[in-house]
Amino acid sequence: MRFIITCAILVYTAFGSLFAAEPGMAGTSSDTVADSVRISMIICTPGSDIYELEGHAALRVQFPDGRDMAVNYGIFDFDAPNFVYRFVKGETDYMVAAYPFAYFLESYRRDGRGVVEYPLELTKEESIRLLDLIRRNLLPENRVYRYNYVKDNCSTRPLRLVEQAVGDTIRLNAPAITEGWTFRDAMRYYHRNYPWYQFGIDLALGSGIDYPISDHEKAFSPHLLMTMLPGASVTDSHVAIRKIVGEQINHCPQTDGGPLDPTPWFLTPMAFSLILLFGVGIVAVYDLRRKHISRWADACYMSLAGLAGCVIAFLVFVSVHEATSPNWLIVWLNPLCLIVPGCIFIKKCRRLVLFYEFLNFVALFLLCVLWPLTGQHANMAFWPLIAADLILSARYIYITASCAKKSIQ
Repeated sequence: MRFIITCAILVYTAFGSLFAAEPGMAGTSSDTVADSVRISMIICTPGSDIYELEGHAALRVQFPDGRDMAVNYGIFDFDAPNFVYRFVKGETDYMVAAYPFAYFLESYRRDGRGVVEYPLELTKEESIRLLDLIRRNLLPENRVYRYNYVKDNCSTRPLRLVEQAVGDTIRLNAPAITEGWTFRDAMRYYHRNYPWYQFGIDLALGSGIDYPISDHEKAFSPHLLMTMLPGASVTDSHVAIRKIVGEQINHCPQTDGGPLDPTPWFLTPMAFSLILLFGVGIVAVYDLRRKHISRWADACYMSLAGLAGCVIAFLVFVSVHEATSPNWLIVWLNPLCLIVPGCIFIKKCRRLVLFYEFLNFVALFLLCVLWPLTGQHANMAFWPLIAADLILSARYIYITASCAKKSIQ
């Protein structure tokens, strides 16, 4: 990644001026350029890293003088100051860069990923407009943009440029399997071999990604866009439907660079959740029989819940990500969970802990009952964890109440 970023920036410095001029470029007339320039959508197949699971998209521009450039909207730098914090906060800045297509192609060939080209069938006027839009994007003041995972990414940006150039929304027909899909459904499909990654996404992202999306919105996934481009069409100036994409060109096949093999079931979040639920059940039965609370169990579980709750609270109340709020999981995971590990070993705080456990039990019970009304889709591994939380709270309330009643008698 560092190699690609460095090459992109250096090559942009060297070649960016080729896009910085007006469409005529280097003394050639606009009409000549528009008649012979070739602009294509490039789709790269999914890779093995989590940010590659839905593929990648870019533009290719071939000029009549032999210049062959990739216009890549997917450049980012892990080493940028406060990258992780800004990413979580929703202030993730990506960059567009233009550099020789041969460099772009070689990086994917080396990774064993497929690269497919879809030439755009544009009129002379549309080609001029698209070249001008690309030139504007590559200006220093414009080349950095605020990345949005589902609304503004490496796939939606090039598609939007083409639509601006032709003056119409591109009509796309998604595969039948995607009928009724939400953004989360699409993510789950492409992340199916990475259940822990999807588990994290389902924790962090709320109901904002759980509405049925249109075929056009499905183009946020480059690989889904690839399935739709062959039939893409627009309405021309004569109000006639015309195809906008030419014959597919395969540059290199997918070899060994795709997603990893499926995660074994016993290593998935669901397996972990069921084991934890089973362990909590044993602790609860043991405590009920001896009428004594194993406080370490509450402290361990609620410490993890509280830490996760701090992250979710940050995403809901601080982050500017569109899809992180509302997130109804905050009823279950929130910073108040830390009351238990912080107070359960202090005798003077027993009433506070009991009050919290009672509120927690009621809140979780209502969350389970009313969940269908939230419109948010939960990861199936959440339910055993919520059940474990309910069991811990119920047994704490019961044992504490029993001990209080016995002391009165």
